[in-house]
Amino acid sequence: MSTTSGTAATGATTISPVPTGATAKGVTATGTTSPRPVATGTTLPRPVGTGTTPPRPPDAVVLSVRTFPADREFLVGATRTVLDAAARLGTRVLVVGGAGALHSPGDPDLPVAENPAYVPDEYRAVALAGTAQLRTCEAHADADWVYLSPPAVLEPGERTGRYRRGTDTLLMDSDGGRSWISAEDLAVAVVDEVENPGAERHITVVHLPST
Repeated sequence: MSTTSGTAATGATTISPVPTGATAKGVTATGTTSPRPVATGTTLPRPVGTGTTPPRPPDAVVLSVRTFPADREFLVGATRTVLDAAARLGTRVLVVGGAGALHSPGDPDLPVAENPAYVPDEYRAVALAGTAQLRTCEAHADADWVYLSPPAVLEPGERTGRYRRGTDTLLMDSDGGRSWISAEDLAVAVVDEVENPGAERHITVVHLPST
């Protein structure tokens, strides 16, 4: 399997860089948080072929871009560019987005982006930009995509390989009721979804304590 990854950041309540070099089952995920937009668009790289056989496109693309301060126009434009290119190549796109696009637990009509219990005012614009990114995916008629929302808190920690998977509602762990995951385990969840994709278009994960 060939996989192309972009830059990664959370867009959740706590913003921490995803560690570089996180690997699982032969796939590498890299990530940094950019304080400002670093490009006006994103294109999928094409391998350089030495013969007459056309190069094979990647099986999957991992797109994870976040800016702080929020730049909704840049985020939506970069996402649409990747979806357009992936659709032409027949490549699946896994978008690592933000927790703000999820529904609040116990109140499905309240988006996490608008819930002060999870998103303080200083991060609200970032969370709302992530919601706009999800809407961009939903509006794309041709791309094969999945949008992965992290939990409310993403922070450096231990790679345990344990997490619980859900769909479009914010999850809490069973040990203290926190909505969090380590950046290392989020990277594992990304690779798992790339290698064994589910049927849902919008998914989330949360830390799973050991028993």
